[in-house]
Amino acid sequence: MTTTFRRRALASVAAAAIVAGGAAGVGAIAPATQVLAQALPKTPIEAPEHPPGSFAGIVNKVKPAVVAVKVKLNDDATDDDDDGPGRPNMQQVPPQLREFFKRFGQGGPNGGQQGQNGAPQRQGQRGAVGSGFIISADGYVVTNNHVVSKAKSVQVTLDDNRTLDAKVIGTDPKTDIALLKIKDDGSYPYVSFGKSAPQVGDWVVAIGNPFGLGGTVTAGIVSARGRDIGAGPYDDFLQIDAPINKGNSGGPDFNVQGEVVGVNTAIASPSGGSVGLAFAIPAETVQAVVDQLRNDGKVVRGYLGVQIQPVTQDIADSLGLQKAKGALVNSTESGTPASKAGLKTGDVIEKVDGKPIDDAKELSRKIAGLKPGTKVELAYLRNGKSDVATVELGTLPTDLKAARSDDEGGFANNGQPRLGLGLAPADEVGLGSSGVAVVRVDPEGPAAAKGIEQGDVILDVAGTNVSSPADVAAQIRTAESNGRKAVLMRVKNSKGVTRFVAVSLSKSG
Repeated sequence: MTTTFRRRALASVAAAAIVAGGAAGVGAIAPATQVLAQALPKTPIEAPEHPPGSFAGIVNKVKPAVVAVKVKLNDDATDDDDDGPGRPNMQQVPPQLREFFKRFGQGGPNGGQQGQNGAPQRQGQRGAVGSGFIISADGYVVTNNHVVSKAKSVQVTLDDNRTLDAKVIGTDPKTDIALLKIKDDGSYPYVSFGKSAPQVGDWVVAIGNPFGLGGTVTAGIVSARGRDIGAGPYDDFLQIDAPINKGNSGGPDFNVQGEVVGVNTAIASPSGGSVGLAFAIPAETVQAVVDQLRNDGKVVRGYLGVQIQPVTQDIADSLGLQKAKGALVNSTESGTPASKAGLKTGDVIEKVDGKPIDDAKELSRKIAGLKPGTKVELAYLRNGKSDVATVELGTLPTDLKAARSDDEGGFANNGQPRLGLGLAPADEVGLGSSGVAVVRVDPEGPAAAKGIEQGDVILDVAGTNVSSPADVAAQIRTAESNGRKAVLMRVKNSKGVTRFVAVSLSKSG
């Protein structure tokens, strides 16, 4: 009642004021309803076209350039074929790793094909679906290599539901990129690549054809950069958490300016569905590959001619490096650009054209991203001294396999350096004319834990050639007396592949 009373009292005071004002000759006051009517706009207030935080503006701008890719497969395509760059037969992949290699297509080259009730298609159902996007008005389309690698014919369905025939211009299995061309002449909506790389935490909008549902939009952020998932020699993926599923292969990721920053190519999932771990090829890589495919129909890469491995902390300690950075040269191949430029086994390549190299993988990507004939300056460290070599890159042989060792190396110690190995001169046991052969390995010893096997040959220790077990022991003692935390050994396995192994010299009681 108190509240009602107060409201009535206020109303009475207001009415009295209006009457008094009129009596005082201030002028007649319009009725309250008339004032309110004059204050209101003549047309309803319109809401903003897109509420704050909405991606609708971006989607409306770029969605017409995103297409569904439909493929009829060759008769020899099977679900167990290689599925993208560097993929082994899926039956040979450990179960816990298969989801990294399935590439949306459940182990096959079909980029997410689905049968009835979501079941993967098998032989006899020779179709596949994926995603793509148009990059030019005359109808060039980017998608994944694994979507079209077994294609008998390809069609693309546009956002306006037109389905048009397309042809494969070129593919690059090493980066999983393919370039298509719409056969019908016309002017098509297209999108552009981003001018700068996205940062971790940036928004991305993914558009694609998951499970055949074209024009599907999802959003998330860049979760990480520089991911290596074992897909190929040039892995440098963006990791995003936008929901990505089978059929999104080859679809674009956009930044908030509507530029392409990545191309979806893989997911990690225990179930085959999205769990927020998706991987996209960075736009910079895509654009470089597409330019070559468009101009030449193939991709050629720069070539040094070295076997390299990462610089681990143990290796850095053995070489006196402050940080575990750069790429360690295992060997140089005779007659290659690296050999002609004077690079040698044991060199640590630290920079390319003045830009630091973090690891062996980054060196591989940088060199492969340059055209044959390009001259580059390689800054390297040899025997503790810095130097620079100018190298004219060759052409990467098409059948060259990446020769890298990721073995971290190293030995534990117990009072004195202990290898857990039985050694003998290599020539005495028929394992070559030089080096020290490993004739026995303690399965519980530190060397076995680091991958050294019977039949391996130790070629040098701390940069000095060795030919007897005594030579090995002497070099280890010398390294200890010089205060080294580790000593570097070059080891050749039974297949003839060499690698460096850093032997830790820290003693344990």
